[in-house]
Amino acid sequence: MLETSTPSRRSAILTAVAAVVVVVVHLVAAAEAVSDTYFDPFNVSYDHRAILIGGERRMLISAGIHYPRATPQMWPSIIANSKAAGANVVQTYVFWNGHEPSRGQYYFEGRYDLVKFVKLVAIQGLYLHLRIGPYVCAEWNFGGFPVWLRDIPGIEFRTDNEPYKEEMEKFVKKIVDMMLEENLFSWQGGPIILAQIENEYGNIESSYGEGGKSYVKWAADMAVGLGAGVPWVMCQQSDAPENIINSCNGFYCDGFKPNSYRKPTLWTEDWNGWYAYWGGRVPHRPVKDNSFAVARFFQRGGSFHNYYMFFGGTNFGRTSGGPNYVTSYDYDAPVDEYGVITEPKWGHLRDLHTAIKLCEPALVTVDGSPQYVKLGPMQEAHIYASEYVNPNKTLPEDIGICSLFLANIDEQKTVSVQIFGKTYSLPPWSVSILPDCKSVAYNTAKVVAQTSIKSVESGSPPSYANVTEFNYIGLKDGNSYFTNNWSSYKEPVGAWGNDSFTAEGILEHLNVTKDVSDYLWYITRFNISDEDVEFWKENDTSPSLSIGKSRDVVRIFVNGRYAGSTVGDWVPVHQNIELIEGDNEVALLSVTVGLQNYGAFLEKDGAGFRGQIKLTGLKDGDLDLSDLSWTYQVGLEGEYSEVYTQEGEKNANWKDIDLNTITSPFTWYKNSFDAPEGTDPIALDLGSMGKGQAWVNGHGIGRYWSLVSPKGGCSNYCDYRGAYHENKCSTNCGLPTQSWYHIPREWLKSSDNLLVLFEETGGDPSKISLELHYTKTVCSQVSENDYPPLSTWSDQNILNGEVSVSSIPPQVYLHCDDGHVISSITFASYGTPSGSCQNFSQGRCHAANSLSIVTEACLGENSCTVAVSNSVFGDPCRGILKNLAIQAECSLMNNDKFVA
Repeated sequence: MLETSTPSRRSAILTAVAAVVVVVVHLVAAAEAVSDTYFDPFNVSYDHRAILIGGERRMLISAGIHYPRATPQMWPSIIANSKAAGANVVQTYVFWNGHEPSRGQYYFEGRYDLVKFVKLVAIQGLYLHLRIGPYVCAEWNFGGFPVWLRDIPGIEFRTDNEPYKEEMEKFVKKIVDMMLEENLFSWQGGPIILAQIENEYGNIESSYGEGGKSYVKWAADMAVGLGAGVPWVMCQQSDAPENIINSCNGFYCDGFKPNSYRKPTLWTEDWNGWYAYWGGRVPHRPVKDNSFAVARFFQRGGSFHNYYMFFGGTNFGRTSGGPNYVTSYDYDAPVDEYGVITEPKWGHLRDLHTAIKLCEPALVTVDGSPQYVKLGPMQEAHIYASEYVNPNKTLPEDIGICSLFLANIDEQKTVSVQIFGKTYSLPPWSVSILPDCKSVAYNTAKVVAQTSIKSVESGSPPSYANVTEFNYIGLKDGNSYFTNNWSSYKEPVGAWGNDSFTAEGILEHLNVTKDVSDYLWYITRFNISDEDVEFWKENDTSPSLSIGKSRDVVRIFVNGRYAGSTVGDWVPVHQNIELIEGDNEVALLSVTVGLQNYGAFLEKDGAGFRGQIKLTGLKDGDLDLSDLSWTYQVGLEGEYSEVYTQEGEKNANWKDIDLNTITSPFTWYKNSFDAPEGTDPIALDLGSMGKGQAWVNGHGIGRYWSLVSPKGGCSNYCDYRGAYHENKCSTNCGLPTQSWYHIPREWLKSSDNLLVLFEETGGDPSKISLELHYTKTVCSQVSENDYPPLSTWSDQNILNGEVSVSSIPPQVYLHCDDGHVISSITFASYGTPSGSCQNFSQGRCHAANSLSIVTEACLGENSCTVAVSNSVFGDPCRGILKNLAIQAECSLMNNDKFVA
């Protein structure tokens, strides 16, 4: 079967793209309109088997999406891409520090417009799981807690502490009341079917003793008493009270059971990726393993599953937690941080969800445990049927409902198993799903979804040449979009404003800054005698500055000159320095890189320095500086003046810079640029810079830091078999953890956009560039014996048993991003091709018409399908199993022409 195109296919593509834009605009407008209901009001309850929607059990697939990690303009397409992948639920945290930045002052606008986000989910017909917490972890700054919370007298977080419980209840009630007022709970006709109180508290509960136990009961009673009218969840909470569902978080949850038979089995966080930290490798989780974990979960009785994350997004501004988590929160998600689908992860999981939904009638019918059949030492079957079936006999023709899961948990061997008189081959570490107990619709280890190569990947960008000895990346010449008219001005070292103050001793960093800035200056002065200077000369030594412990970064200046830095999480500092006879000034810049977001007693963690600050190496012993008078200055002069905004840039004395000279640290840079044409997302390449922060038109796109990951620990081949952990299948070894930074289109004008950087360590702004982020190359390789397209299962003839699924050939399905079309076919071979994407080659068996047939089907199309069958290509080599391999390039479609 070959899908052909119409003569006016390019016009049709343009019309379709325009229609998508109209739909997205309509969705945003509809979310802003007042609506009483989005669904017919329905109650949500649960039994031991599943969540009940309107009294009916449902198998629920949830997509984790955090609204502040994208712009409101991105939300509709992200939600739509999640729905298209088979999700029927969206899950999000609620971010307390974003919504209550100052005590009693609330913010629900822009990226924090929670109501708009929930309504957009509802408009697309999806349910919502609202995880209020309000502690969220989420690799988010301070775990979502507002920093002002730690200043309340007598407060202790997350325990039986009255000041904390008062503030927590006030915020949770605020969110619940807001949802009630907007009619967003299910029984009001809204999408919210589940809510969550607290978050992974069971991991740290023992640290709080009896106070922790009583706090869990209080939190549960408080939440239920707010009148939300939907079930409440506590994840990772084995002692959750009877009226709260406890749930699982992890890479695998198929062995999890709730703490009461009355509760269903929920998986609130399936970690389909992992986060990265500055100077670390970039984690990836193979989709074959991820799909295996999900299939096993439903095979063994699970009923609600959520991907953490389905869209990870970006830690804009200073929202990233830590310490030291990167700005990208891509999380190896099926929808990347720019909102672009990642293949094959998205497509393979979409097929899994389709297969599970085909099994849903059987999964919800079985009230107790499914039939379990041991098929081998590491092979097993679970049968969900409306009646008992004998696995050793042929399946009865009149069986009502029957679905079958076959698992092979052997990590090395492909094994053949027999059931219902048929033989099935199971690859290692895989699950086969048979919705009718007869035919395999899906196997977790057989990927027929395409592979996509994007113009900007999460690893090393194409413009990079090699890592230099100075730990940044050398760049090749590339497109810039920027003018050569870079301007700069120097940030003053030390105190710069009238709001600086002097106090005795060392003050704790957060107590001073309240986290309004990453930066805090500590400045003190002392006298050095001529005897000390002579002592150093005579002994050919120099004094040192030592600090008991420091986090995350300290930069040391002596008499206005840079002396050195230390990076680490509460690490000791020892820095040789040069002093002069007489008065000397030491200025320490304490820099946070995201506040601690996980663990017990977060309110006590703090930042800055601990222990004594001393001068060592003096003639008469050490000099303790800790008790001296210190001058404190919060933040940078450029931050205070908001030089990163169109208005604030006028407050600085900018000077043109000579790009041929070596650039220096503690410098602000600015330039203007025109927005690239089109609607594709935009990536900013900052690999030539050191460490700092970046703004575009006043919007903080995040911290940047060109720290290079270790050279070892990565491999070219990632084996999906066996249990995954966050250090397995890492990439990016020997390269900066992050070099590309997301600039949302919504933050740009057509021209004269302002880019401002604050650079701490020194870099070369002339090599900064922009790139469009889109799917550039698509590849697929499908075998004759792969499963047919899952869409065929909806054919009534198949459902009635009139046509065998096995008689329908598999297909190659290729697609470009919206607004793009297949502009060229660079490889096509039906036969025995070898290799992989971007490295295909013909085998000895090859159908000569492969390229012409694929070109006819796909060229100029946004998507196309080609059947993997002799009926399409002829049989180039009888008796040999054949594959179809295709590689194609995607280009922007503009005015009926390809744009390279």
